[in-house]
Amino acid sequence: MTDWDAITRRNARSVQTTIGWIFWDPGAVDRYAAAGLPRELAGPLGYIAARSAPLACAGPAAVVAALGSISPPAIGAVFDLLDGPETFAQMWAARDAAVGEGLARHAPDILGPLADFGPDLWHAVERLPLEGRVFFGACLAMPRPEDPVLSGWHAVNCLREWRGDTHWALLVASGLSHPEASILHNAWLGYEGDWLAVSRGTSPQDIEAGWADLTARGLAADRTVTPDGIVLRQRIEDDTDRLTTGPWQLLGESRAVEFTERFEPPCVALLGRVDTTAGPNYQPASRLR
Repeated sequence: MTDWDAITRRNARSVQTTIGWIFWDPGAVDRYAAAGLPRELAGPLGYIAARSAPLACAGPAAVVAALGSISPPAIGAVFDLLDGPETFAQMWAARDAAVGEGLARHAPDILGPLADFGPDLWHAVERLPLEGRVFFGACLAMPRPEDPVLSGWHAVNCLREWRGDTHWALLVASGLSHPEASILHNAWLGYEGDWLAVSRGTSPQDIEAGWADLTARGLAADRTVTPDGIVLRQRIEDDTDRLTTGPWQLLGESRAVEFTERFEPPCVALLGRVDTTAGPNYQPASRLR
């Protein structure tokens, strides 16, 4: 019997890595600054602007709701700086230009798999359920690039956002706010202090409120996540895998396993790129726990 949960868990790391390295790529940051963002903030704000472009017309509150773990003040700052959905679309295009250039430079072995898997991935993506996955739906509606490599990259991005929407539905159903989720995730990863929450721009006040709420629920004590908190976080991760097997089943077992075999090696290089441009704790969804 096929262990779809295991295939999903493994491929989810490659999906995250294929997309996530661009968040800190200097080529993307340079383009965001050239498009009008302040140079000193072009990295984090450019990432938010490019990623949220599909929902920009709905305003900052919709983007806060969709992105979940990203600091609401940072999202608000992006909307203060950028003038309308058209400007967000420019950030989306700037990111796309950096993706093609960066993949060719830092992980050329992923170019063939992206072009090859793109049509099959789009076929799977188009058949995934939309209910409760608003951000995925917004990304799905964006124009698709004609370039086969970039088209494949966008298909992978849709897989990433579909899983992300599913994951956040589980977090919300567990009664977890953005800071609480980051605190539990940080402890589950074994990271020190409040590293993950701070890295996502969570304010000190919100972090303290998160600890207080977790303590009241018995999920933390003395600023330490309890075993019950770790169990809850593990259950959310397991449920995320269980509920996101769909695209791989649509792709079929042999093709899903081939995805694993062809994407994992170049993703090692991309994760190394994250280590260089951001640091070894970043992009935790790509890392073995």
